Amino acid sequence: MPRMLDVSDEVRAEIGDEEADRLLAGETAPGSYDCTSCRTPGDSDQERTSTVLFIGDETAVLAFAHAGCLPSQVVQVTEEQLRGAVKSITGDRAELEPDKVVPEQAVLGVTSGLVLIGGELHPALVVEPTAPIARPGTTGAGDDFLPLLIEQGFMPLTELSAVPPVLHGWSVLLAVGQLHAVLQPSANGGQPVAWWQAHQPLQVTDAWRSAANKHQQVLMFAAPVGSIGRQPREDLLRDALDKAAANGKLVAAALPLAGT
Repeated sequence: MPRMLDVSDEVRAEIGDEEADRLLAGETAPGSYDCTSCRTPGDSDQERTSTVLFIGDETAVLAFAHAGCLPSQVVQVTEEQLRGAVKSITGDRAELEPDKVVPEQAVLGVTSGLVLIGGELHPALVVEPTAPIARPGTTGAGDDFLPLLIEQGFMPLTELSAVPPVLHGWSVLLAVGQLHAVLQPSANGGQPVAWWQAHQPLQVTDAWRSAANKHQQVLMFAAPVGSIGRQPREDLLRDALDKAAANGKLVAAALPLAGT
């Protein structure tokens, strides 16, 4: 019996008491599994294991993770993200239907890389839009990208000398070893919603994923269009970040990994 399986109250509420009890009794528990976060093998008979329920618009998928990687939780994702996760789990290479593609409200370029701060490597996401971002409901050529993020709790940086403070309520969703979304608090206090989401889950390097699992957080840096650019190497990315910070065009926060 997998007595080390954790089914949170919110997961139980979604799957029902009967299914939760069957899981805890070992009837439907996986035994061995690939962790949905770090993608390394786990065993619910031998180590603490979390149940993670991904809920899309029409379907839901129950996955399993090392308790040290993810707590048991419910994660709201788009139907496309959910199908992408299922493809990763099952190896199904079927193409997504065009009408399932969720349009973006703004085009945000996202680059992953490792950033050295205080002698330690931290996993980072660098977000830069492809065009100026206007405040909702306004017209004109102004760029309100950084002010909007500062209002959400991101901190302006003048140099990359210390890890930025944690922004609670926001998180980075890393599942089945891939980057799926940056989540923000819901306006009505419900489940977090996607601030940015990948059209297809993004691959990250083993070193990046290892650093993310070590720190249990990801540093997110954001800059206005034209500040960073697509840098082919991490040293060039760091140079661009330093320059943006010195020019007053960089905000940042530490976002908890993979959930609420």
